[in-house]
Amino acid sequence: MTAPIEPGFGVYVHWPFCAAKCPYCDFNSHVRHQGVDQERFAKAFVTEIKTMAAKSPGKTVDSIFLGGGTPSLMDPKTVGIILDAIGAAWNVAPDAEISMEANPSSVEAERFRGYRAAGVNRVSLGVQALNDGDLKALGRVHNVEEAMRAIDIARATFPRLSFDLIYARPGQTPDMWRAELMQALERASDHMSLYQLTIEPGTMFEKLYAAGKLVIPDEDTAATLFEITQEVCDKHGRPAYEISNHAVPGGECRHNLVYWRYGEYAGIGPGAHGRLIIDGKRHATATTLLPETWLGRVESWGDGIETDDILTPEESGDEMLLMGLRLTEGIDLRRYKAIAGRTLDPRRMADLIEHGMVEQIDENRIRATRSGSFVLDAVVADLAA
Repeated sequence: MTAPIEPGFGVYVHWPFCAAKCPYCDFNSHVRHQGVDQERFAKAFVTEIKTMAAKSPGKTVDSIFLGGGTPSLMDPKTVGIILDAIGAAWNVAPDAEISMEANPSSVEAERFRGYRAAGVNRVSLGVQALNDGDLKALGRVHNVEEAMRAIDIARATFPRLSFDLIYARPGQTPDMWRAELMQALERASDHMSLYQLTIEPGTMFEKLYAAGKLVIPDEDTAATLFEITQEVCDKHGRPAYEISNHAVPGGECRHNLVYWRYGEYAGIGPGAHGRLIIDGKRHATATTLLPETWLGRVESWGDGIETDDILTPEESGDEMLLMGLRLTEGIDLRRYKAIAGRTLDPRRMADLIEHGMVEQIDENRIRATRSGSFVLDAVVADLAA
């Protein structure tokens, strides 16, 4: 009998600034044409890191993720200050994964060497599309040539590389996506994130969609595109380990696995979320969204935390289901019981298995099937009821 997988401890750092706001993006990102006082923000990051470490002392950090926004707009010096502060506040495992998101338009070989020297050992590039027309429609400020150059520089600089693509874009056919995916796989390293375009509330794309000025593939076409994604990536040695993420065996993003395996992580920076176990209780933390407001709060009070909710065992169990069923490895029922304080209803589980939404891997693990992953919220609601 195998033991439950230990999810590890992660630190997420949110750099909230971008050169431009993409019309599909609902992340906490902000454009500041007058520039950003990086020295002042770096000091605030250090302060909040110390505060979070005091709430969760003695942890060993297995992964660090610099996300955003566009972290590659940071000076390498700023990155070094942040990583040094994490190392001073917690123990950092010698083999810790230290990831950084980057946009191809902000990639410079010298800057990348600076990030590598600061300790970054994995980069994730926001490529998003491999034709210039679609890149322009997605609001990206790079072109395909710049994306390819960025991939080459990243591969030469970092031990590990991932890049993102968005599919189910307006006008995209299955044949077009298959050809683009094949082109991407020729340049891929150990990891790819392949996301279906969704219309998110509050975005420019939502306004265009509501006005009938943006048409995306229908559900049947989107399902076909998803199946092509699985088929092509499987064939080329990068199977899905999560609904939208593909990797060679061993190339999975360890930081994201902390989330999906429902581990602990500290959220640092404007709009960052965290999950910390404090005095035996799981806390859901979130910092204030607006960068300047966050900055003032940290300088005055030591952190930008806006909400700090203690989750009930039932709420924790529901979150674990929602995150863990995204994974090909599924969830461990023993760990679920320990977190939720109850077992899943065997009748509901049997019904979902019978209808092909869930499958039992072994006596201790279940996962969503490919069909179940399309309606995961409904599957989780049924299991959690």
